[in-house]
Amino acid sequence: MKQQVKDLIQKLGEAIHETVSESDQISAVVKEIREQGFDVLLMLEATIGLNEIEEETLEAEEQDSPADGPFTRNDLTFLKSLRITTEEQSSEGGPPDA
Repeated sequence: MKQQVKDLIQKLGEAIHETVSESDQISAVVKEIREQGFDVLLMLEATIGLNEIEEETLEAEEQDSPADGPFTRNDLTFLKSLRITTEEQSSEGGPPDA
């Protein structure tokens, strides 16, 4: 993996940590828990997945528009990754991913 991408992933991790650390809402809830007599140890796990996009794919995505329905191919792929099936996916002939 390119060093520049590794640096960006590191920056993303730091930004997530900073956002959680500075959250007034999280601080308030932690304070309430401590007032109840408990110490709080907050550990979050973030998984960052990267897929390298090829130039041909980028060009296709720019032209990717809703043809027969409200979803683009990217929309359907994302929904499928969440195990959400749409009528559009069902009508493509494949079994629903459940």
